[in-house]
Amino acid sequence: MQLVDWLIVLLYLIASMGLGLYLSRQASGSIVDFFVSGRSLPWWLAGTSMAATTFSIDTPLYIAGVVGNRGIAGNWEWWSFGIAHLVMIYIFARLWRRAEIITDAELTEIRYGGSAAAILRGTKAFLFAIPINCIGIGYAMLAMVKVIDALQLWQSLGIEPGENLKIWSVVGVSVFVLIYSSFAGLWGVVATDFFQFFLALLGAIIVAVAAINHVGGIHALVPAVQQASDKDILSFFPLTIDSEGWRWSEAAGISASTFFAYIFIQWWAFRRSDGGGEFVQRFAAAKNEQEAEKAAWLFNIFHYIIRTWPWILVALAAIVIYPDLPDRELGYPKLMLEFLPPVLLGLVVTSLVAAFMSTVSTSINWGASYLTNDLYRRFIHPDASESELVLVGRSASILVTVLGAIAAFRAENIATVFRLVIAIGTGPGLVLILRWFWWRINAAAELTAMIGGFVVGLTTSIVPILKIDDFGLRLLVTAGITGAAWIIAMLLTPPESDTTLDEFYRRVLPAGPGWRRQRQRTGIKPVQNLEKDFKLVLASMLLLFGAMFAIGGFLLLQQLTAWVWLTIAVVGWIWLRQLSKIKPLPIPRPGLDDEDDSYPI
Repeated sequence: MQLVDWLIVLLYLIASMGLGLYLSRQASGSIVDFFVSGRSLPWWLAGTSMAATTFSIDTPLYIAGVVGNRGIAGNWEWWSFGIAHLVMIYIFARLWRRAEIITDAELTEIRYGGSAAAILRGTKAFLFAIPINCIGIGYAMLAMVKVIDALQLWQSLGIEPGENLKIWSVVGVSVFVLIYSSFAGLWGVVATDFFQFFLALLGAIIVAVAAINHVGGIHALVPAVQQASDKDILSFFPLTIDSEGWRWSEAAGISASTFFAYIFIQWWAFRRSDGGGEFVQRFAAAKNEQEAEKAAWLFNIFHYIIRTWPWILVALAAIVIYPDLPDRELGYPKLMLEFLPPVLLGLVVTSLVAAFMSTVSTSINWGASYLTNDLYRRFIHPDASESELVLVGRSASILVTVLGAIAAFRAENIATVFRLVIAIGTGPGLVLILRWFWWRINAAAELTAMIGGFVVGLTTSIVPILKIDDFGLRLLVTAGITGAAWIIAMLLTPPESDTTLDEFYRRVLPAGPGWRRQRQRTGIKPVQNLEKDFKLVLASMLLLFGAMFAIGGFLLLQQLTAWVWLTIAVVGWIWLRQLSKIKPLPIPRPGLDDEDDSYPI
């Protein structure tokens, strides 16, 4: 890092702070202004912010480690969530917007009633705001420390840092993020996210181009990767086909149980199966339901189609250039240091700082929203004024940042922590999906699923006696035990009252046979066409994964693969266009004749 590189980083930090402080006036009016931007976000800003949030400084390091250790197919660990994210577009985005909540925990007392709902809301808010959220902040800080180590940033200033100094420097950047995010609320987060996303994407592309050029171009990279590893690094799926049919690749970098757990369990069993978490903030902040849906589509395009391959190409180059690198996660920052000249190095370092700031700012605001809306206002001071709530939100932001910094001192490996986050969040996903479409799901079922998934995931990941090393088997056990627990809890406890269920139905207007009684009682039709929505999800899966693998096939010189997936993508696109011509359902009106079979459910 030369002086000019440091100046680029410094100018970016100053610009981010200035933008956040400029927007602070828009976040001071009320808790809705502070945490959901007054429900006035345009779709392009909300969608870009969702993409920026999932692109932290840890992401390219994590993918470098995944590809180096498990091959490209190892990315199904996060690609599998694309299924849930496509379901989110057509099934859940509009439901969340109609609910008009501030946090997903708030939904629990709309969907359920009584003391059980209150306990569930408080427990959920605490778990998501403190342990789960702060672990996420901690591993983002760990990635920042790894970048500082690999790029020798302190050494470029003539300083030999100890481990504590490295972590405290990362905490210092987090405090900087805290200042503008606590002043400007979600407006400050999403506005800076917009610039941070494109800067971070540009940085990944610059590193990929520099690394591939050093190897000799893509035509030299592909055979070099195949020679550098005994694993089937370049396959998108860890399966092979021969005269005997489909079989598991002997050179696959992941086990069969792990791969199939990604595809058939992880995406629906995870705690964000219905789009929950930070994404709910963006849906709740969108101008209307249509804007929420478009924001979800934009996120999927940015996250899967556009960002996947720059990261993977860098990881492949690192395998060739550093064949004996003990920690594969360090391949990304080492390539930056070795092959980028001044100015470009400063720009790419700034892009990583931007990615780090984007994720941390979202995590701070998201965690503070639980502490403020679902704990302080709900249980401590229900009559608090709006100005008091905004002040509490800013104070809660400080608490979340401090706890995240503490977690950073305990984390050691990014991929391990990422898997821990998945493990402790696996289990409640099916309940979260069913609660929108089946009246029988009650607060006891969701509370049992949430706590059960957290406890089982934690014990099978950490406790020596119960630890399950195979990740796929761990997910299966977690989802299975959690599922049995919440079903038993649901059957042993009474359903929610008709009054609570009717009010939830009137507010959200979900479809499905599970709400037939509420349609009869209220006389209101749903505004959701599940038959059409499921077809839209299938068509969008063809389009999204087809486009993603077609791009990868062309980049990696797999022409047959590329053309097959491009054909699949085109079929998906045509199907989507045909489905879009189907008129939306009419505005709900009283007087529903429930025997009218012409109305889809």
